[in-house]
Amino acid sequence: MANRLTPRQILDHLVAFPTVSRDTNLPLVDWVESYLSSQGIAAYRLWNEDGTKAALFAHVGPMMPGGVILSGHTDVVPVDGQAWTSDPWTVTERDGRLYGRGTCDMKGFDALALWALVEGHARGLRRPLQIALSYDEETGCMGAPPLIAAMQARLPLATLAIIGEPSRMKAVNGHKGGAGYRVHLRGFEVHSSLLPQGVSAIMEAARLIMWANDRNSENRAKPPSAMAALFDPPFTTLHTGMISGGTAHNITAADCRYVMEFRVVPGESPADWCAAFESEVARLRAAMKAVRPEADVFLERFFDVPPLVPEESGAAEALVRRLTGDNATHVVSYGTEAGHFQAAGISSVVCGPGDIAQAHQADEYLELSEFAAGQAFMEKLLADLA
Repeated sequence: MANRLTPRQILDHLVAFPTVSRDTNLPLVDWVESYLSSQGIAAYRLWNEDGTKAALFAHVGPMMPGGVILSGHTDVVPVDGQAWTSDPWTVTERDGRLYGRGTCDMKGFDALALWALVEGHARGLRRPLQIALSYDEETGCMGAPPLIAAMQARLPLATLAIIGEPSRMKAVNGHKGGAGYRVHLRGFEVHSSLLPQGVSAIMEAARLIMWANDRNSENRAKPPSAMAALFDPPFTTLHTGMISGGTAHNITAADCRYVMEFRVVPGESPADWCAAFESEVARLRAAMKAVRPEADVFLERFFDVPPLVPEESGAAEALVRRLTGDNATHVVSYGTEAGHFQAAGISSVVCGPGDIAQAHQADEYLELSEFAAGQAFMEKLLADLA
């Protein structure tokens, strides 16, 4: 049997794979599967539709229900256009920090989870430990639902999941849900002096964006619910961050494309917000077609992330609080795969090393002290499972 690697050695391997979401993650999955096999652990793959990516999951300890899942994602965001002072695909240690793309978000946790899985297998456990490594988290948590379903079909059912997004090893028990649309408006080109005879896709898109601005103003103005008040900001937000279209300044735009996203507080339904948006799109489509039948609006739903709702006496939260000693309340406004685990009936909490402020940044780093705290947490978890 091959030597067991340290968390740092595993991290060095993981960061060396440039698993940007637009590219394959298979070399990383190959390495993880081979390493686990060398330690006597069988891993299972779940392929994406075109076979360019795979999720990986594994189980150690007795083949019985009631275990703990350590959940991480393998993909990272691009480094294009960022001014790095060291190679983003090599872990560089300086000033008490580990620099490299994904060290914080979230290959640091992945390395610790793999280490804990191998250690648990070697030491022996009385309760099971499972690992779930997904793909396409950064593009909307799209790889999580099929991965969770595959695990529940093949492995004994786990009781709880710890999703290792950077939280400075605090127990995060709530986050907003989310949904996103790629929106394509098709207009009809005429010279801008004949504006009423054409349909400007850009100007019609502006109506939908203004609808989102109006909803933001309404949400900001109304008193927040007790649940919403925990968040910053304490209301659901609608946002457009990308837009393109048009041919020339004096031609009504034939096309406009933009992205609309929703960040929905627990207690409100992402489905209801999506229905409201689609209703507004239908109203606008009819108005555009009344001018030119060729005009249209096309929607592509490209992510859907359930909120993580604080659980009453939740098993995941109780375990993490017991192991960390953290009894404060922590919620975040970004989404994670925890919402999908909870929606599948698995008690879930977010807890991992690092600060989310470092995620996606040039010179992304994980503090050595956070990495050490993560390993100490894993040691306590193994002791608890043993």
